[in-house]
Amino acid sequence: MNQAFDASIPVLTEIMRDEAPAPAPAARSAAPAAAAATAPANDAPTPALPALDDAEAWDALERRLSERVLQQLSNRVDFVLEQRIKDNIHEVLNHALHALTVEIRDGLHNTIGKIVSRAVQQEIIHLQANSTRRK
Repeated sequence: MNQAFDASIPVLTEIMRDEAPAPAPAARSAAPAAAAATAPANDAPTPALPALDDAEAWDALERRLSERVLQQLSNRVDFVLEQRIKDNIHEVLNHALHALTVEIRDGLHNTIGKIVSRAVQQEIIHLQANSTRRK
């Protein structure tokens, strides 16, 4: 499946790099080998992970990562939602403006037609009244 890459959405390693706690002493010796094997293409240092048996550190890391991912996704969702609302409102307002313009034009046309017809009728009545007086 071919998916477009959106540079504004961070990858997990970027989030972990900013959020990872300092490595435990046992993890420091294994970190260089693991970092070399999984180094990202942009040569950013891989974040150090807590020791495997440090459940509390893993929970804290998971909590911080979850909060950070949720915050970044929320910001992105807000932006996309705002754009979609703007686009939809623009389309709805254009449609409403067009319908309102047509309705006003038709109403004005009918009103002017009635005014002209009434004025013509009154003028004919006035001319007929003048012609009967002359006789």
